[in-house]
Order: sequence, then C-alpha cells, then structure tokens
Amino acid sequence: MKVNIRPAKENDMHEVMALVNELALFEKAPEEVFNSAEQMKIDGFVNNPLFKCIVAESDLGILGFALYYYRYSTWKGKCLYLEDFYVKEDFRNFGIGKELFETIIKTAKHDNCKRINWQVLDWNEPAIKFYEKYNAGFDKEWWNGYIEL
Repeated sequence: MKVNIRPAKENDMHEVMALVNELALFEKAPEEVFNSAEQMKIDGFVNNPLFKCIVAESDLGILGFALYYYRYSTWKGKCLYLEDFYVKEDFRNFGIGKELFETIIKTAKHDNCKRINWQVLDWNEPAIKFYEKYNAGFDKEWWNGYIEL
C-alpha cells in the first residue's frame, strides 16, 4: 500500500477529527471530546498556529495522523509535544505508524528540539511496545495534572 506522509491542510480537519473521535473511542473516553473540525481549522491554520499536524494518506483517504506542538522546558529547552498519534485499526501493521513517528522525529531534530514528549495509557501494550522500539523512556513517577475550565 502506497502511503504519503504530508502536512495536514485545513480541509483535512474533518477527516482528522473523525480519527480523533476513533482514538477517543479506543481510549474508552468518547464523551471527553468537545473539539470540532471547525475549531481545529481556526486554531491550526492561522499566523501563529496552536498546533501542527501531519497525515498519512493513500487513495483510500487519510489513514492516520500525528498532531504536535512545541513546548518549552526550563531543564531541556525547546521540545516537541506529540499530542495525538493514531492510525486506523484496519491499517495498522503496514508501517504507517512507523512512517508518521519517524517523520515526527525528523521534524523535532530539524527544529532543534531537545526532546519529544507524549503520553500513552498504561494498558495500551501495543503502543508501549511500538515506542520501546525507539528506546523511549517512560516516566512512571510524575502524575499528569489538569484543571477543566
């Protein structure tokens, strides 16, 4: 299967948002999604976008995506935060995730990032094994804090 990894376009956000909803269902939290394709267009395709996104596309449409943004660590400096990374279930094990993730790594290196951060659920063994192939570290000491507004 031929897959093209490319930067997402504004008109891709409906397909990306559909994948976001699939991801939320997979993570057993579909009720947590409040975002929309329209809001993603506003937030991601302006002069100072809040995020960037790459997609994996074939003649079947968008099969996966990786959405990221830059953050700053007082200890490390510039970092890339991989917010979401997802490949449709029927298209896993074809190397699409590998291509997306390696594009993220190349992007981070090109942009002089010192680290790539992301989260993975402790029960998502296939994802953990995938990341371990890249010698990823997992911090089990820190808790993720948040406040809903």
